Amino acid sequence: MTGRAVWISLPLLAGCSGVQSVLDPAGRDAQVLAELFWVMLAGAVVLWLLVNGLILYVTRIAPQPLSRRGAEALIIGGGIIFPAVVLAGLLVYGLSEMPKQRAEGAGLTLRVTGHQFWWRVEYWPDGADAPILAANEVRLPTGQRSEIKLNAERVIHSFWIPALGGKTDMIPGRETRMSLEPEKPGTYRGQCTEFCGESHAYMAFGAVVMSPEAFDAWLEREAADAVAPETQKARRGQQIFLSEGCGGCHQIRGTPADAQVGPDLTHLAGRTTLAAGILPMSHSALRDWIADPEAFKPGVEMPGYGHLSDDDIGALATYLMSLK
Repeated sequence: MTGRAVWISLPLLAGCSGVQSVLDPAGRDAQVLAELFWVMLAGAVVLWLLVNGLILYVTRIAPQPLSRRGAEALIIGGGIIFPAVVLAGLLVYGLSEMPKQRAEGAGLTLRVTGHQFWWRVEYWPDGADAPILAANEVRLPTGQRSEIKLNAERVIHSFWIPALGGKTDMIPGRETRMSLEPEKPGTYRGQCTEFCGESHAYMAFGAVVMSPEAFDAWLEREAADAVAPETQKARRGQQIFLSEGCGGCHQIRGTPADAQVGPDLTHLAGRTTLAAGILPMSHSALRDWIADPEAFKPGVEMPGYGHLSDDDIGALATYLMSLK
């Protein structure tokens, strides 16, 4: 049954792809890990074929009793020496690949802090005196190795973008690091992979890989203040945002809202997802999130605003959707 399961699974493995697949690499680091997986799998298949081939030989092909010398040669050679050689080779290969996962970044540095249950992201271009703040989304240029420094508040988290590289734990009071070198532009999915509370499964983020030119243009826009609301409904939404005390937790650069307790919202609508990867970035999803965040993410610290009228929630969502 075990052998049958192995053969059945091979076609399934060949079809593994997508925005969160380790077998569909989009970066140099993920490519190394994918190659390591296939080499390890090949070694496991060789060992499986050897052991099961020996069993087949002594039980079906030549079931006659073996001499003591023949039995010892079979056990020692096939059961000890050959597996040890194969496993040692796989170990040496695996260890030789590890330094590639610890390479130093050059140029751009990101600082990512895991909160319950969202991500603070700071971009530090080479030579910058202050960071460019964002949240719940990571953007990286292709062809460059970016340094990523990781921190956490309160509890341990773990940062992982399967299509771009391996995962690294984020530990309160201790800064860890990794680096990534994306190669294929696109939008991928990251996830916290260390249990961090009741909404751990809802702590995801988008990972957008861009050409260097597109990334530089995006970073320049991200550094700018929020645009002023242009419509009457959006201006009303801004007034509601400020009067309801939302600025006591969130920052929108260019407005009186300057707190950094929660995610920075300066360019909220320019992100690919809402609420740390669990909702689409749309007006209707934003309305639902504002009214009752707990319904989507149990344990979230953001209070619900169900006491507001539908019109007020709609105006607030309209204002936030203008922040691109």
